[in-house]
Amino acid sequence: MSSYEEVKEFVFNRLTKKYKVNGQLAEDDISYELENVQKILLSDNKKLVFDDIDIDLSKNDFERMKRELETSFDVKMEEGLLIQGEEQQDRDNSWWTGVVKQDIENYYWYRYKKYLKKSLPTDVVRTIDIDTDIIMNNIENPRIDNFNRYGMVVGHVQSGKTANYSSLICKAADAGYKFIVVIAGGINNLRNQTQERINESFVGRDKGNPIGVGIGDSSLNKLPISLTTKEKDFDINDANRNSQGTNFETNTTPILLVIKKNTRTLDNVIKWLEEVYNNKISNHAMLMVDDESDYASINTKDEEDPTAINKKLRKLLSLFHKSVYVAYTATPYANIFIDHEAGHDNLGRDLFPKDFIYALNAPDNYFGARKIFLGGDRKYLVTIDDYLDDIPSKHKKDFELPSIPQSLYDAMRVFVINIAIRSLRGQEKSHNSMLIHATRFTDVHRKFALHVEEYINSIVVDINSYGRLENSITFSCLIQELKNTFELRYINLEFSWDEVLERICSTIETVVVREVHQKTSVPLEYRKDRVTNAIVIGGTSLSRGYTLEGLSVSYFLRNTVFYDTLMQMGRWFGYRVGYEDICRVYMPESMIDNFGRIIEATEDLVKDFKLMSEANKTPNDFGLAVKQHPDSVLQVTARNKQKNVQEFIFNMKLDGQAKETSWLSSSIDDRKNNLLVVETIVKKLQDNYQVEYVGNNLLWRSVDRQNIIEFLNNFKVYQTDALGISARMPIAFVEKYAKTRNIVWDVALYSGKGESYIINDITLNKEVRQATLKNNDYIEIKNRQVSTGNSESIALDSITRKNLGSNRKVIRKNIKNPLLQLHILETNEDSTLVAFGISFPGDILSNDETINMKINTVYYKSLLEDLEVLSDD
Repeated sequence: MSSYEEVKEFVFNRLTKKYKVNGQLAEDDISYELENVQKILLSDNKKLVFDDIDIDLSKNDFERMKRELETSFDVKMEEGLLIQGEEQQDRDNSWWTGVVKQDIENYYWYRYKKYLKKSLPTDVVRTIDIDTDIIMNNIENPRIDNFNRYGMVVGHVQSGKTANYSSLICKAADAGYKFIVVIAGGINNLRNQTQERINESFVGRDKGNPIGVGIGDSSLNKLPISLTTKEKDFDINDANRNSQGTNFETNTTPILLVIKKNTRTLDNVIKWLEEVYNNKISNHAMLMVDDESDYASINTKDEEDPTAINKKLRKLLSLFHKSVYVAYTATPYANIFIDHEAGHDNLGRDLFPKDFIYALNAPDNYFGARKIFLGGDRKYLVTIDDYLDDIPSKHKKDFELPSIPQSLYDAMRVFVINIAIRSLRGQEKSHNSMLIHATRFTDVHRKFALHVEEYINSIVVDINSYGRLENSITFSCLIQELKNTFELRYINLEFSWDEVLERICSTIETVVVREVHQKTSVPLEYRKDRVTNAIVIGGTSLSRGYTLEGLSVSYFLRNTVFYDTLMQMGRWFGYRVGYEDICRVYMPESMIDNFGRIIEATEDLVKDFKLMSEANKTPNDFGLAVKQHPDSVLQVTARNKQKNVQEFIFNMKLDGQAKETSWLSSSIDDRKNNLLVVETIVKKLQDNYQVEYVGNNLLWRSVDRQNIIEFLNNFKVYQTDALGISARMPIAFVEKYAKTRNIVWDVALYSGKGESYIINDITLNKEVRQATLKNNDYIEIKNRQVSTGNSESIALDSITRKNLGSNRKVIRKNIKNPLLQLHILETNEDSTLVAFGISFPGDILSNDETINMKINTVYYKSLLEDLEVLSDD
């Protein structure tokens, strides 16, 4: 332990005592303790506290220590939310926390908890404990006879799901679960990484040497029997050799397998259990953790003939009289489309999480999608549009890649600079990674790597030749480009260019280029004894589950409209303590738009999940909520993994939702038509209804629905398919809602801060919005938001409006009628552009019927093509 770590541990322990006593730290506790330890270091008491070690810490060291301690104690994490199945609600849901946890040693959990405290904030460890206690209460007591339980835990991408299921494994082992299977990724590097983490968190040994929780622990009699290793997946011969002398019928220590999601591997495990051990351990309780469960686990065929991996997972579960299946995923869209009633005589029921769904929260220092893609200043994003000439969106595996985009050179320079900045900030012993995800083809990865290696080698040569000279930029164009990038990409940085260049001189030769795919010859490794600074190039292997240490630059070209695939590709989510401000994500505007949409749809579902949790709704109810969610692309995402049927029903629940025409036709004729349509309905409203002014805005209440139907029929909504799904305004569903719901509407006309405008003798001001012309075909309103603030509250009475505030979900729950919102916009693309939105009353718990549309596979395939074209602009 270094002198820095000695001092930090001393301060940490003192702060921990205060935290335990008070439940929190006072605002100045960290500063006080740091000042106190500095006084000790200058006093005669130093030897009493720190023995005779030589301690010489600078001002920068103590500033760094303060930042790290603030991370440990100031980061908060709320516990998750639970939805239980009907049967589960009637079971003993405190068997673990109320009885067993209090009666046993908790050996595996307590040592892992101690290990977690070394790297995670105190409140995060506390919340992981609470979350996994709740999950434990919802699996089953392994001491009872025959049971099977099915649950799902939903987290955020790269947010710490592994720590959660590692904690669950430890507690399950303490409770008496004896056979634990972790189904890791579908490729070797993901499985190997998962095995390494489970070794550190649960096993405590690697090749006989203590690691992780095993350091300082000599209790070999409780050592789990791991039948897989970091280097090797399950093998029957290895399993027999490693388990020699073990009586599985009476065995008291847990058996662990971390296996690849692969039919051959699953077959081997099943064969070993059936033939070699003749079901001798089938009476033990079995826990299966399915990591990234939406990948390959879903049955996409008829129940009579399930897909291979789904069949094997269910077969493996069926071998045990007492089994628990817990799916872990950040993208549950496909999981909840599993038929909750499906079952098979020989395989048992399908993997629908019928007993519980638990939604994890992320700590408040999580570097997540909202911060990156919906932050007002978009400071982490670099929009790129120079790549199509170098690498077309649709290319084949034999594509030659004669050159790479200039934006990729810029991204590499940022990475080189980031390594230097982190070193200057005292993080020189931390790994650094850059991600290049531009193609799915392994052969093209190699060609990318050649270009990248050539450029990095050129920088190395110039830095070594000229980097330490005065005015080095006059000798090297590459160093000049590094400086230009530094001045462009870094604002208000605490270091000067000269300081950064000096540190680049000592770090540049550490940069390596690594490919990550099945044919990789030189593996990517993050060793404990050596820092890795790697530019990582890959595709599928990097798009799900794999963690890149110290990732600060991502260059991303691969696009898709499928929400689960898109989110899983986001390796840049996670924790970036001490360097979040220098992280950059390079991607096309179309991808930024797609990410924005999924974030909004997912956050909407999370709000619905909370409502359903409070109302004691079931996993099946939540499944229906996703199936009926008005974000049409989310439905397409989930349908993409459904069984191959000739036609199916799109069910859409509009209650409590808002839809807007954030994409508008760029056709001059359409725009003229739409302005006339708005003028026409406003004239009818003036002639037949009493106007009500709310500020500068106008409102007409209890309008006959025929006026709305006529408006919707005549307004030229931008759409590329009959239902309006691909353009994000499902107009066919909205029209059917208006025609089938025999209710009155409210209509609002808004005034903004733009130019004055007269419409049918009404004088108002246009609403100012930023807009972009896309594909010379449609106009997109910035951030996909036509309305702003709490514009929907116009339909509430003044007292309710004041009391409810700006929560739009709550506002929609309280409005009485559907609200048609009319907007006359002043944009940079058109000085007078009209748009509309509709807010539907109610919420996810409303009992009104859904709006249904039957579609066939021909339309569905056409829809997918439209969506993919839109995402490739």
